[in-house]
Amino acid sequence: MTLLLLGLILFLGTHSVSILAPEWRRGWIARHGEGPWKGLYSLVSLAGFAALIVGYGWARQDPLVLWTPPLWTRHLALLLMLPVFPLLLAAYLPGRIKAAAKHPMLVAVKLWALAHLLANGTLADLLLFGGFLAWAVADRISVKRHPRGPVPGAPPRAANDAIALVAGLALYALFVTRAHAWLFGVSPLG
Repeated sequence: MTLLLLGLILFLGTHSVSILAPEWRRGWIARHGEGPWKGLYSLVSLAGFAALIVGYGWARQDPLVLWTPPLWTRHLALLLMLPVFPLLLAAYLPGRIKAAAKHPMLVAVKLWALAHLLANGTLADLLLFGGFLAWAVADRISVKRHPRGPVPGAPPRAANDAIALVAGLALYALFVTRAHAWLFGVSPLG
């Protein structure tokens, strides 16, 4: 559990610098440059992500069950996950989906985290998915108060929405039928 917590602190911590200390971030970049910032940010994020994955895997081997979700929450989780991949892709493919969602990546993270909180009931699940949900809510509030620059992505095109939708639903189907079980050892279909 300690490694999971360390991973969450490192990964979500690096992703929270713009929320908690935007002036410090700007000052650091002004002194050292954007390249070193991105390098350090990437290394710490990657280390946190690795620790998070390994820590969550270890915690799942000896889970502390807080509650047993009813079967219907798995069905609700599958439904909530349906727009997640199209929203993730829409974050980098500007179009009507991105304009409507405003911050599709954050919406996707919130839906992903909520779906997984509903379908799982261990302490590790609560820490992992609850941590990501809290971060996404805090980041959305921060972005509302302090707008940030555009996310690099494809140029705006009419086809971007169709690409995000079709490719996103294909990724969803792949994850539900095969990739989730292969990557995480658990099939969302039971």
